Amino acid sequence: MDTNNRRIVLARRPHGMVGPADFRLEEAAIPAPGEGEALVRVIYLTLDPYMRGMMSDGDSYADPVPIGGVMIGGTVGEVLESRDPSLKTGDVVEVYGGWQSHVVAPARQMRRIDPALAPISTALGVLGMPGLTAYFGTLHVGQPKAGETFFVSAASGAVGAVAGQIAKIAGARVVGCAGSDEKVAYCLDDCGFDACFNYRTCGDIGAAMAAACPDGIDVYFENVGGEIGWNAFWLLNDHGRMAVCGTISNYNAVTPETIEDPMWRFITRRLKVQGFLVTDFEADAANARAELAGWLADGRITWRQTVVDGLENAPAAFGRLFEGSNFGKLIVRVGGEPGTA
Repeated sequence: MDTNNRRIVLARRPHGMVGPADFRLEEAAIPAPGEGEALVRVIYLTLDPYMRGMMSDGDSYADPVPIGGVMIGGTVGEVLESRDPSLKTGDVVEVYGGWQSHVVAPARQMRRIDPALAPISTALGVLGMPGLTAYFGTLHVGQPKAGETFFVSAASGAVGAVAGQIAKIAGARVVGCAGSDEKVAYCLDDCGFDACFNYRTCGDIGAAMAAACPDGIDVYFENVGGEIGWNAFWLLNDHGRMAVCGTISNYNAVTPETIEDPMWRFITRRLKVQGFLVTDFEADAANARAELAGWLADGRITWRQTVVDGLENAPAAFGRLFEGSNFGKLIVRVGGEPGTA
């Protein structure tokens, strides 16, 4: 049995592209749970683009990770010791535990997972924060209607692929873009998109997008920003909606991109452009998760993940989110499955 807690902390604030040198692996004693708390052995750790923003000390929706602090992130693990009656040894839980092998937290901050429902890693993907982000961003913010065109960037990603499939369930014509022919094929063949193009090889992104969306775009699910987001913005139809989830193309930028001020178009096109956080919809999370699970069970939603072994490999794997080399939900396997040492 492990006697030390292995954890990855923020060594410095990145300048430009994040890299392994921005992190440091440390070991410390495994903490003991207090009253109302539980000790969890981490099995899976999620890696998500928003974490890059928490490494900087700029203005954001949450406090940055302090230098020397454990990197933040969602985890799934097994309860080793509980001092709260709501949890028992052996329970599998989701907890916002960060990049470490062991977590102590209040039991009220943990969500029990049923391993019989789906692989437990899905609690960090299609049945977790990315799936809920796709669900609420699509149905509550974008609100696609039957026959409308729904365009999603980063279409093969953990959020984009689910968002597109939910829009299909809603009856929309779904179009996406992705960064490789393999990813495009996944969107078309597995996720059922109506059209998808490779933004790296298409030449003129605006022309490729216009060809794929001949009737314009009614709902744009924004994950990328930059050139893709700019071209999608100009294709929005009257009363179009834009669910602003992320702008990953700028997360490692040293200087902000400068573009023409688009504010006038908000007026002339009467656009609804709404940024959102998945936590805005916390009250509806259980219902959303149940509906997603039903769609998984009946085959209307598929999912894909990339698993990297070893907590020590998390810093290098994190950079894959911004290089476009990741496919689907990126998670790190920190420990063995439930019931293993």
